Amino acid sequence: MTETTTQHPLHNPNFRLLWFGSSISALGDQFFLVALPWLILQLTASGTALGGIMMVGAVPRAVLMLVGGAVTDRSSPRRILMATAVWRTLLVAAIAALIWLRLIGIWQLYMLSFCFGVADAFAAPADQTFMPSLVTREQLPAANSVSQGTTRLATLLAPGPVGMLVTALGLAWAFFIDAVSFLFILGALWKLPDPPKADTPTERKKMAHAILEGLKYVKRDVPLRSLMLVAAALTFCTVGPNSVGIAILAKRQFGSAAAFGLLMSSAAAGGLVGMLLAGVWKTRRRGLLLLGSSALIGIMIACIGLLQPFWALALLLFAMCAASGYLYVQLMAWFQQRVERAVLGRVMSVQMFAVVGLMPFSLAAAGIAVQWNLSGMFVGAGALMLLITAVASMIPEVRAIE
Repeated sequence: MTETTTQHPLHNPNFRLLWFGSSISALGDQFFLVALPWLILQLTASGTALGGIMMVGAVPRAVLMLVGGAVTDRSSPRRILMATAVWRTLLVAAIAALIWLRLIGIWQLYMLSFCFGVADAFAAPADQTFMPSLVTREQLPAANSVSQGTTRLATLLAPGPVGMLVTALGLAWAFFIDAVSFLFILGALWKLPDPPKADTPTERKKMAHAILEGLKYVKRDVPLRSLMLVAAALTFCTVGPNSVGIAILAKRQFGSAAAFGLLMSSAAAGGLVGMLLAGVWKTRRRGLLLLGSSALIGIMIACIGLLQPFWALALLLFAMCAASGYLYVQLMAWFQQRVERAVLGRVMSVQMFAVVGLMPFSLAAAGIAVQWNLSGMFVGAGALMLLITAVASMIPEVRAIE
């Protein structure tokens, strides 16, 4: 193994430049994530409008994700990322100007959400395809750890201070700051090289055929599709129970919004620790570690509804989200290492399509299940996670992953 492969990816100037630009953009996104819901509620005072605008963004994100992966494979992921960053910059700057001129209306926010959803459908697979061109195969777990951990850290620490700045400066400035933050990732991408083009006839194929080719690739690779199922289970079994179940549990057991906030902070901190740990903890028996982490998550989910003391619940959420963060980063890195460059965009879009598509179903299922039995909802989610892990563990190629 050469010295290059053993170095941390932050020693790589190209990755460091991408990480810096992405980090500034992630901080800017916090202004958007705080200001947009506040603006919607100021205009409408309606939770229905808030949910509707979010849903309008989710639809094109899910519907076009596979198309985004196919486009990534037949073109440059770097140029796609630049184009979507320019698109987002113009959209957010336009909203800032409309707020400043007092011309903003609710229909414009529906359009903003829809256009952002379209951009996300192309940017997400391009982002997952571009990173492997900047670092070595062995550096991918650490690179994903740093990238995703930084985003999680911004989400954990920035909303409070950002909320105070939004109050002090006003909503127009919040959107303007987000628009400026996109210029940093644009500058980084401008200086970075295009990845080498894969020697593939993808560009001569029809879009539907190219998408189908990516789906067939996943179907043929048994370990790949098995671990994609584990990643999908991770989304379905944690997003709804954590978002819906923990809020109801905190209200019933502790009757305090502060308790709910502390539980969410514990979960977020655990996720951050797990993501960072994924970049430094290496093992030769990677397949067994992934399966073991997945099984542990299933056990901990099932136990959430059975605990009474606040400190025990907070500690369990920290541990469960740490395991989830570790598993997610390791799975994404393994997918990037496993898949041929010629179909990487399409394969990663299949994975993200499953994740994005399952989120609303997870939330809906959790909402229905808690009306039946709160503890039963957690036990059921944990049992499903364990079942899917058991199915994956029966495949020798999965257990043998190094």
